[in-house]
Amino acid sequence: MLRSRGTAEPATPRLEVVKMRRRHLRGVMAIERQAYARPWSPNLFVAEMTEPNNRNYLVAKMDRDVAGYAGLICYGDEAHITNIAVDPMLQGHGIAQRLLHEQLLVAKDMGGRAVSLEVRVTNWRAQRVYARFGFHPVGIRRNYYAELHEDALIMWTDDIRDAAYRRRLDAIMASLPDGIRPA
Repeated sequence: MLRSRGTAEPATPRLEVVKMRRRHLRGVMAIERQAYARPWSPNLFVAEMTEPNNRNYLVAKMDRDVAGYAGLICYGDEAHITNIAVDPMLQGHGIAQRLLHEQLLVAKDMGGRAVSLEVRVTNWRAQRVYARFGFHPVGIRRNYYAELHEDALIMWTDDIRDAAYRRRLDAIMASLPDGIRPA
């Protein structure tokens, strides 16, 4: 645990969410290789980052280290979370929730109204997080994760522009630990 200068009290590391840049790719790829059996290449991330009109890629940093990342594509009033992953050693602390929150705000700013994503049918932990954000199952993509012989659950959340949805997001952020919530 970090300590503040001149005190014996541990300092709470602050999570910073920033736009993904090339300099983050080493940390992103380290997580990507742990999270996915068929990881994206660095070149694919670079290609996605160079499409700012309808794509957004974020990294969550603790100190100088990449703790997680998330991607978003938005076409018209529909947005799609392309990927979201957190360093396995840092999972369970709200980092994925903070990333998802930030991407939902970006989706709204880009004109999105509904947001979709896919998640492994056996990834109950992630499904619970997504359900907290109002995502609900709408279908199955058979053998989507072919390398794992696993289906994907398609999840969807409707009107992210609704005032009730904004209150939901605010409540989720208020429940996160200090250092993870936006400053």
